Amino acid sequence: KFRKKYKIMNKIIFKQLLPWLRTGVLAVIALSFTGCDTDETQTVTTLDNLVLEDDFSTPGALDPGLWNYEIGNGAAQGIPGWGNNELQYYTDRPENVVVEDGMLKITARQEQFQGFGYTSARIQTKGKFQQQYGRFEARIKLPWGQGLWPAFWMLGDDNNGTEMWPQIGEIDIMENRGQEPTLITGSVHGPGYSAGESVSKEYELENARFDTDFHVFGIEWGENYINFYVDDVLYNQLTPEDVPGEWVFNDEFYIIMNVAVGGGFVGSPSPQTVFPQEMLVDYIRVYN
Repeated sequence: KFRKKYKIMNKIIFKQLLPWLRTGVLAVIALSFTGCDTDETQTVTTLDNLVLEDDFSTPGALDPGLWNYEIGNGAAQGIPGWGNNELQYYTDRPENVVVEDGMLKITARQEQFQGFGYTSARIQTKGKFQQQYGRFEARIKLPWGQGLWPAFWMLGDDNNGTEMWPQIGEIDIMENRGQEPTLITGSVHGPGYSAGESVSKEYELENARFDTDFHVFGIEWGENYINFYVDDVLYNQLTPEDVPGEWVFNDEFYIIMNVAVGGGFVGSPSPQTVFPQEMLVDYIRVYN
């Protein structure tokens, strides 16, 4: 485990120094690690200037100065099923999205509503909070069950509708298949590497599950790199060299949180899937 962590750190350090190596300015790199038998810690994040925090401390509806509700099944946006064959209808009802008990609760329900068999919620900060680069993290407890698809992710600004996905870029800080409660995926989507061809890496939780306790999911993002972490573990870094197309992550992005039901990523719920299911969010924080 220790060797695996430092293998990632060596990769990150090498990538950051690669431009110097190419110019010949830096001929020798000396890397030394001390205390290898202590606590196996990493430098996971470096940005600590807090610019946004929602700790969901005011009961009721979400802060309208920060959050927008997405309504429907995507048909109004020209992507029925939200482009993924999803089965739910998103609402802004408190039955699906509410601040309660000091946390945000996004609840997926099996019910007949507007001609659909499931309801849930999807919220985002487009036009209210967007940022280029920074550290974006949330402390979340996930739902569980076949066919559930909780996500914490980001989309790039579309320049008033003049640019389309995947050209605008997508950063999936955390996606989970509800039937795999120990695994999450961090991904990027862009031109030439979107949908099933996204650049992704899984992180597996050891001796625990993401639906039984809260965990911190985050990225630290700068010019030409995105670091992915869970709790105190930095598990991946992506740079322009890691994607097979244009790097489209040097613009402002906004935040999205949702729980989908069904879709190509997870499949449909099974008779054993228990509803309702909640994604609980303790806080969301952004730093620069």
